[in-house]
Amino acid sequence: MTVLVEARGLTKVYGGGRRQATLAAENLSFSCAAGEVFGLLGPNGAGKTTTLRMLSTVVSPTSGTAVIAGHDVVREPDRVRASIGFLSGNTGLYPRLSPREVLRYFGRLYGMDDALIRRRTDELAALLDMSDFLDKRCDRLSSGMKQKVNVARTVLHDPPVLILDEPTVGLDILTSRTIVEFVKDRRQQGKCVIFSTHIMGEVSRLCDRLAIVHHGRLQFLGTLAELRARTGDDLEQSFITVLERSE
Repeated sequence: MTVLVEARGLTKVYGGGRRQATLAAENLSFSCAAGEVFGLLGPNGAGKTTTLRMLSTVVSPTSGTAVIAGHDVVREPDRVRASIGFLSGNTGLYPRLSPREVLRYFGRLYGMDDALIRRRTDELAALLDMSDFLDKRCDRLSSGMKQKVNVARTVLHDPPVLILDEPTVGLDILTSRTIVEFVKDRRQQGKCVIFSTHIMGEVSRLCDRLAIVHHGRLQFLGTLAELRARTGDDLEQSFITVLERSE
């Protein structure tokens, strides 16, 4: 099993000095391997998004580090960015461009040639059911259509590691199902996927292992079976029980 993501004591403190310091994440350590979906769970404000941003080099850790596909997020951020696809919760699209044009733009940023961009665009349009709106302006697309474009943009360059921050939030059931099945396909392709969600059904269908974070600290790390064995409850109640015990 090839480990592609290894977090080592990741800690992030915002503020300090004249501003009151806020501890967003404290000493988080976990790993994720190729062909694995690793769930990152926690209530709002738990530190999940901060953790994902540190993994993706959007923010630098105050202490600790992570190694992504063999590259250190602190010492080699450019190499990390070339090895990941990061889908954040607030990614926007250029409204006047079509999805095809958005993918061409990002493909060129990734250093892909136009022939490869066209091939990957066609592949992803088929996988994500985007063909009917590939040439419509993005400002005329529904939320679900836009999210499919965002997912396609995230994986266009076929990175070994995917970091997905609540990719199905606010979407209808059909679009959510398409994205969940796409994540399953990425796992079968041997990708390493860090998957943050509040939806327990997605956790049970997708995640091989998971971490529960609360108050910026790791409260549970293991498989779904280990979580249920520890609490003796179904998945949703197990999650709540872990949070209650961490108070």
